[in-house]
Amino acid sequence: MSTHATARGRIDSLGLSSEGQALDYAGWKAAGTAMPPVIARVGPVARRGNRWGVILAGGDGVRLRPLTKLICGDERPKQFCPLFDGRTLLAQTLRRAEPTFPREQLMVSLTSDHCKWYSREAGLRPSQCVVQPANKGTAPAILHSLLSLARLDAQALVAILPCDHHYSNEQSFASALECAFETAAERSDSVVLLGAQPDYPEVEYGWIELGAPLGHEGSQLFRVRAFREKPVIEVARRLLEQGSVWNTFVMVGHVRAFLQMVQATLPGLLGMLGSARMWAGEETHIENSLYKRVPSVSFSHRVLSAETSKLAVLRLNDVGWSDLGDPGRAVMAVRGSGCKPTWIREWEFANGVAASASKAAAAVA
Repeated sequence: MSTHATARGRIDSLGLSSEGQALDYAGWKAAGTAMPPVIARVGPVARRGNRWGVILAGGDGVRLRPLTKLICGDERPKQFCPLFDGRTLLAQTLRRAEPTFPREQLMVSLTSDHCKWYSREAGLRPSQCVVQPANKGTAPAILHSLLSLARLDAQALVAILPCDHHYSNEQSFASALECAFETAAERSDSVVLLGAQPDYPEVEYGWIELGAPLGHEGSQLFRVRAFREKPVIEVARRLLEQGSVWNTFVMVGHVRAFLQMVQATLPGLLGMLGSARMWAGEETHIENSLYKRVPSVSFSHRVLSAETSKLAVLRLNDVGWSDLGDPGRAVMAVRGSGCKPTWIREWEFANGVAASASKAAAAVA
């Protein structure tokens, strides 16, 4: 039997066929995987229904390491660094998620090497943690989370949330996320991406070219024509002129829609991670023996770029998004937020970031 057929069988055993059948635990038993306890839906969980969140917090943040080392004095990744108001980026993401997800329906994907930093996060519950033995890129972390949620709730609507980004307008982002959930509920076979309205031709971001509009006249929902990852400046200018958007990598969709895209693009990885220890509302450490065989895979490159017909993009206006991907953009975002942390002058004096930020602002103007 082919790898693809094996993966297809695993998806079907989850009850995640296009007909949306109920979750079939017998399939998991047959696969030799222990069944998790079902999380009871009571109180606030019932009011927020089948919405689940996955926070991606396992990255290494290498490009921002010089800045985080100046701020914190160690080699921590940026998600554990208090860039803005004394809260780490992970703490800010957890706080941002509070209105949308009950804590019991919010999981955080981490990496074991970062234990000394994530263990200090006061707002992070151990029961929310899924710990990878190593950072293997976004695809394994996302897929393991999806498989875990499929076992808990066959009708789950899932949001994938990077934890190391910044939004200057939190309320606009919250409204957009709500709209994405409503859209995903209506279009259960599609995954909805959030695309930030660009204000300059950034060459270090991923871009999404918009296709035909979806929905009513004036809707901000579009088909996805193509992805453009870190384009050269000439291409970035053209993308800006034609109305393309920045890819925030925030995604919302039915768990079935996500897994069907993975089945079509990464069936081998699907089969491999299907035998892993799953999250079920308590701290979970994925087996190192299994993860040694897992390749490093980008979800954006291997899944999204290959499955554009299954995607929609919601254009965000005035959210003030930044990926904080390098010191220059991070400093610009902090200055734009009105925060005045003690480290910013020291960094600018030592690295001349103020001058480069001024040049970047002049280029935009």
